Amino acid sequence: MQDIQLLLEQYGGWLVFANVLVEQAGLPVPAYPMLIAAGALAGAGGWAVPWLAATAACLLADTLWYLAGRRYGSRLLGVICKMSLSQDSCIRQTQRLYLRIGVRALLVCKFLPGAGALSTVMAGLTGTAYRRFLLYDLAGSLFWVGSALLLGGLFHNVVNDVLEILGTYGAMGLGVLAAVLALYILARFLRRRILLRSLRVIPRLSVDELMQWRQDGRNTLVFDVRPQALRDEQRIPGAIAVDLKAPLPELGANALESDIVVYCACPNEVSAALLASRLRAAGYPNTWALRGGYEAWAERKRPAPGQGA
Repeated sequence: MQDIQLLLEQYGGWLVFANVLVEQAGLPVPAYPMLIAAGALAGAGGWAVPWLAATAACLLADTLWYLAGRRYGSRLLGVICKMSLSQDSCIRQTQRLYLRIGVRALLVCKFLPGAGALSTVMAGLTGTAYRRFLLYDLAGSLFWVGSALLLGGLFHNVVNDVLEILGTYGAMGLGVLAAVLALYILARFLRRRILLRSLRVIPRLSVDELMQWRQDGRNTLVFDVRPQALRDEQRIPGAIAVDLKAPLPELGANALESDIVVYCACPNEVSAALLASRLRAAGYPNTWALRGGYEAWAERKRPAPGQGA
């Protein structure tokens, strides 16, 4: 915090702008502590520069995420979620949150770790009008930045005491925090490994095999367990939309003799394997998870460079 204050005295708004821009771009460089320090250092009368600088950085980074979401869609969500500790539920939970409250998620997403970039990408992916996106993003950015500046202003007399404590016990505190974080990451990693092991019994089917089955006229049912907006974007022809958390769909008697293929848009086909496991337990033994999910299908159907659609 002492270093932050010294830098703020020398570079002011430019440093705030750079720090917030880097954080909103997705890098693990927290900007909130610097905003609190800026609020404590400047006082209520000097908040205009850091407030405007930080808000401008938010709008710039979020606009880039929004445009990338419109262009790359669900593929970009997959890339972002690969950095998550909960890769397999990351896309599904973010999608459901945005679909439930819509663009209003931008009012609070910056207060939720990891939700800022995902929510702005979702705004682009779902076709939210840019003016509407910009209005809510501006309000959310002003609220987020203002809250940090207000905290700094309200507790500016406490800052020196906090600095003294950090100077005395900072190393010990950081060590404890690092140990707790390491244990948390280890627990999540082990939980994920156990889940993946339990789903290895579900056989995988390649995209080429599915295409061959269709050409051969085999009776094949295809289920799509991706979130709704991803299904609306595109799906495998003839696929049936299924909510992973809903009861199993009503299947006719012919389904017992059919091959059932489930696909998703998540690492390791986990969501597809979860539904396939439920179907097998319900008496449908010929159930498969599509290896690579929808992206593998889309890549296989994508024309080679220089060829038409």
